[in-house]
Amino acid sequence: MLEAAHAQPTAAPETPAAALPTLRLLTCGSVDDGKSTLIGRLLFEQSLILDDQLAALERDSRRHGTDGDNIDFALLVDGLEAEREQGITIDVAYRYVSTPRRSFIIADTPGHEQYTRNMATAASCADLAILLVDARKGLLTQTCRHAAIVSLTGIKHVVLAVNKIDLTGFDQAGFDRIVAEFKAFAAPLGFKTITAIPISARHGDNVSQKSANTPWHHGPALLAHLETIDVEEDHSGRPFRLAVQWVNRPHLDFRGLAGTIASGSIRPGDEIVVAGSGRASRVDRIVTADGDLACAAVGEAVTLTLVDELDVARGDVLCDPKSRPEVSDQFAAHLIWMSDDKLLPGRSYLMKAGARTVPVTITELKHRLDVNTLGELAARTLSLNEVGFCNLATTTPIAFDPYKDNHETGAFILIDRATNATAAAGLISFGLRRATNIHRQGLNVAKIDRARLKHQKPAALWFTGLSGSGKSTIANLVESRLYAHGVHTVLLDGDNVRHGLNKDLGFTEVDRVENIRRVGEVTKLMTEAGLIVLCSFISPFRAERRLVRELLDKDEFIEIFVDTPIADCIARDPKGLYKKAIAGEIKNFTGIDQSYEPPEAPELIVARDGQSAEQAAAKIVATLIERGFIDRIDDLGDDWSI
Repeated sequence: MLEAAHAQPTAAPETPAAALPTLRLLTCGSVDDGKSTLIGRLLFEQSLILDDQLAALERDSRRHGTDGDNIDFALLVDGLEAEREQGITIDVAYRYVSTPRRSFIIADTPGHEQYTRNMATAASCADLAILLVDARKGLLTQTCRHAAIVSLTGIKHVVLAVNKIDLTGFDQAGFDRIVAEFKAFAAPLGFKTITAIPISARHGDNVSQKSANTPWHHGPALLAHLETIDVEEDHSGRPFRLAVQWVNRPHLDFRGLAGTIASGSIRPGDEIVVAGSGRASRVDRIVTADGDLACAAVGEAVTLTLVDELDVARGDVLCDPKSRPEVSDQFAAHLIWMSDDKLLPGRSYLMKAGARTVPVTITELKHRLDVNTLGELAARTLSLNEVGFCNLATTTPIAFDPYKDNHETGAFILIDRATNATAAAGLISFGLRRATNIHRQGLNVAKIDRARLKHQKPAALWFTGLSGSGKSTIANLVESRLYAHGVHTVLLDGDNVRHGLNKDLGFTEVDRVENIRRVGEVTKLMTEAGLIVLCSFISPFRAERRLVRELLDKDEFIEIFVDTPIADCIARDPKGLYKKAIAGEIKNFTGIDQSYEPPEAPELIVARDGQSAEQAAAKIVATLIERGFIDRIDDLGDDWSI
């Protein structure tokens, strides 16, 4: 039954030319276009399947195969049970292939849109992409999406493998049409080479050897092309970069800076600069586990000792003083969104770039990429697998190069601060230099001076809770009590700021995030004036409340959770909003069709268990006294210690 499949062709003859470096490649394209089958066929034809593996493959083909009595080569790399049951690739499978001419590391990536993030991760480590297209279907949306991601991740060499050519009767006209359509689509992507090959991964046409079924194809077979293409770039000619991963100090007489060289080379005696601080020194030694080196180049993990004692920490970038990376807290980048939760401009994420992790905010989403046309679409958010171009701002400056110049120092990931899940992969395009002429102005009067003049300490009382919970009522009572005793305050109410500062915002998630971001900046200015700021906002998301907390000095932010059950809020419904929201007349209403994330560790919880607004206000004032924000007020009433 499997005799034909067992007749494996011989490997390609050895070439006398010097072997080329290992080629890292990936297969990509839409679901069910034959990526796993192609790799399996390639392994089989190069005699890289052991006898016991082949026997197991035969058994699995009977159980899970999709090619009748023949071997289903896709099962060689689709190892997950779910992959075999569904006939799709889910995870990235890596395979090592070696021929007399060259070695390959092949990443088989999933084609299903749901797993685009896996494909993007594999693409970031590859030198060449084999983009498969079903000869019967032509270019699909996922084909275009993968091509765009391949370009963004810096891959310059593409093989357009038009697969299942046997199912079209080896039709040259159909092949030529697909090739022409792809080249027209890919023209803006900047690929150096696009090599089109008609193949049948199932039967082996043009995989390892030229096929007699395509006499009209005058190009190489796939393997011959992969064995001969030169994709090496002169990494050693690029400026020296090393991100410090660890400061090695085993004893007082040794202080080494450990990391992997991202680009360039280094020798003892060479000058280096710490990109962030600008401090310079010379390399004393290049230390490895096997002894000191006279020279180290890209890809080598080393420990450098310096002639001078410099202040260098994990995440700092050592560089060539004559060609430094940019150091900035603002830059533009492409984002490949990898989270089920949408991107929310204004929200704080964590950015991991090299060995450094810093808070970052997406200040503006410039556009979303239309993967079908490569056009730029206006957008306010990104969803799973979408690609956008954004401006970002970090809390502290970081050192970076544009991704096109250096993949190591130009790439980063975004991490959701609430879940610690990867939210996006980022590729830096350029720094934003528009604010280089703006510097912080030193002031003669500081926050502490303004507060001392008022005989109080600045604070932000952040009232959060559902609509109708009583936030504004309690905040009004607190401010009235403080005002009566000469405390300097200001009250920012959610409804009031939407009549002025935030009148351009609606109630989508994106608008709610921006609403709180703006209010947070105003709150910071008010505390700088020495005031006690009362902020009454639903503020449904923990991330934005955390953002405001981090804007302020330690202990200045007091989160007050007005914990009124939603049933009571609906029954109370002072503005008639719940009635309209339940009837569908108001969209994006918190508690009805938009979620509310209650505080996890608020400083105060009020309005619980029937506590009155007056009692809640007294408790809040008492807390301010106990924490030293204001002086004692003797006539708080009987409820002051509640």
